[in-house]
Amino acid sequence: MDRISKLPLGIIETILCLLPIQEAARTSILSREWRYLWTKIPNLVFIEKNFQVSTDRTDGAELSLYNKPSKRRKMSKKSKFIDAIYQVLLIHEGPIHEFTLDMQVDDSGVEIDHILLHLSKKKTLKMLNLDIIGDGYEGYVLPISLFSLHQLTELYLNDCALFHERPFTEFRCLTTLYLNGLSTYDTTLLRLLSSCPVLKRLMLYCDGGTISDSRRTTIVDLFKCVPMIEFLSVRFFIVTMYEDYWLDEDEMGAYTLEDYSDIMLENLNEFHILNYRDAEDELDFVKFILAKSPVLKKVGVFPCVKFDEEEESKILKSLSLSPCAAPVGEVVIYLEPN
Repeated sequence: MDRISKLPLGIIETILCLLPIQEAARTSILSREWRYLWTKIPNLVFIEKNFQVSTDRTDGAELSLYNKPSKRRKMSKKSKFIDAIYQVLLIHEGPIHEFTLDMQVDDSGVEIDHILLHLSKKKTLKMLNLDIIGDGYEGYVLPISLFSLHQLTELYLNDCALFHERPFTEFRCLTTLYLNGLSTYDTTLLRLLSSCPVLKRLMLYCDGGTISDSRRTTIVDLFKCVPMIEFLSVRFFIVTMYEDYWLDEDEMGAYTLEDYSDIMLENLNEFHILNYRDAEDELDFVKFILAKSPVLKKVGVFPCVKFDEEEESKILKSLSLSPCAAPVGEVVIYLEPN
C-alpha cells in the first residue's frame, strides 16, 4: 500500500475512477492520506443493479456514508441508492467531468431532476450518460436543466423522453450525441439537433412509436441540422418515419437525388445503418448517402437477419455500382450482423 500511496496523484485518481464508486469510497479507511482522495475523482458512475446495500453487520471496511443506523436500513434499496448519490455529490470536491446514471424510476423521476440541477450548477460536466428505465410508455421526461449543461461534449440518452416546446439553449461544445429509445416529437428532435452546431458523431436509434410525427418535416430537414456530422449511425425506422412511415413499403417510392439537390454531407466519413432488411427504400437510402458524401470512407450495413452469400453479394454489388460522391475505390462497404 505504501508504494501505491507514493504514486502521482493523477495515477491514483485514474485507479479510483476504475473502481465502482462504493469500492472507491471504501479506500478512505486505508490511511489518512487516502481518506478524502475518492471525493476528488472526476468521473462518477452509479449503476443501480450493482449497488450493494449494507446490512446490520458493519465492520471497518464499510464506509460510514452507507451505514447510518436503523432509519436508513428501513429505506428501500432504491431510496438508499438515491440517497447515496446525493451524499456523494454533496461531499464531492473538485470538478465532475463525467457522470453516468443507470437506474429504474417508479414515478416522475424528480430525484434525477435534482441530480441534473446540481450538475448544471457545477459547470464542469463534459460527458453525461443517462440510462433511465421508467414505468410508463414514454420513459423519464428530461428536465429543462439538462440544457444548462453547456460544457457537455458527449451526451448519451437511453429510454428518456423530451417534449419541451420552447427553444433550447445551445450545446455549443457537444460533438457526440447518442439517442436510443428517445420519446419525442419529430420537430423537437430537429430543434435538439439544431442546438448542437459542432456535432460530429450522431447515433440515432429510435424504434417505432417513440417519435411523434407532425407530418411537417422531411429527411432533408434532419440532414440540414447536422452540417458538421462525420459519423452517422441510424436504425432505418428514423428514415421511414421522416418519409411517411404510415404508408406501406411499396407505396413509399424510391429516393431521387433531384429531390434532395440542396443536401450535401460534406464531412461524413463513416455511416452505419442498423436493422437492415434489404427493402428497396433502405437500399435507396444507402445509395443516397453514397451520392451525397464526398469524403465518405466506410459504410456499414448491419442486417436484422443473417443473409446468405448470394444476398450479401447482390447488396454489395448494387451499392458498389451506385453513384458515389467520394473518389472511386476509397469507400469500403461491408455487411456485418447486428
